[in-house]
Amino acid sequence: MRIDASDVKKLGLLKHYRIIRKWACRNNDLNDAGLELLIYLDCLDMFTKQDFKTGTFSYSWNNRRWNKLLKEDWISVWRKRNRTTQKYHIYKVSFKGKQLINRIYRINHIKEKITLIYFVS
Repeated sequence: MRIDASDVKKLGLLKHYRIIRKWACRNNDLNDAGLELLIYLDCLDMFTKQDFKTGTFSYSWNNRRWNKLLKEDWISVWRKRNRTTQKYHIYKVSFKGKQLINRIYRINHIKEKITLIYFVS
């Protein structure tokens, strides 16, 4: 079965994406770039810091963004390097990050609702 643009349009996947993204950023102390990078990295499953840099092609590379996501447990180390056989850490989106992304998908598919009271700005 092949999915084309009209099938995606009928689903209305992007209809409320902006509102959902703003809600997710505001309630989780993230900015738009951080949230979209989390979604990108979640699709990769396991990734390195170089993959993170590649994922920032539409944003400027920001080491503070990487450190913030790591410090606030949005991403976690899956395998540490040992300087002999593993030359670099391998990371994954943490449980906390996966829960947020899954919730965004549920809200986007109208399986869960959000309150929009806080968006009067």
